[in-house]
Amino acid sequence: QVQLAESGGGLVRPGGSLRLSCAASGRISRFNAMGWFRRVPGKQRELVASFSRTDDTMYADSVKGRFTISRDNAKNMVYLQMNSLKPEDSAVYYCAARQYAIGGYDYWGQGTPVTVSS
Repeated sequence: QVQLAESGGGLVRPGGSLRLSCAASGRISRFNAMGWFRRVPGKQRELVASFSRTDDTMYADSVKGRFTISRDNAKNMVYLQMNSLKPEDSAVYYCAARQYAIGGYDYWGQGTPVTVSS
């Protein structure tokens, strides 16, 4: 059973930074893709950033140039560096992993809340 555990969320002022971490229970290199999603109450879950096994990365337009996804295969960790945070970035952020090249994400963490407010 794969377990993903996020950490690093919290309260930050607009313009500030946070780094989210995702600890996986096994080798992250076995996944076809991993990503960070976010959800705001009343809205659809949004894919914020992801990377594939071939190191292709993608970012939502709303976070391009401000967020960076990275990984440490040796530690089985995935990170999301978030800079220049805006109030609209406030959400619960989830780490997820996809086993195969097609289909949806198969494994999810419990989420970590991020609040951007002055």
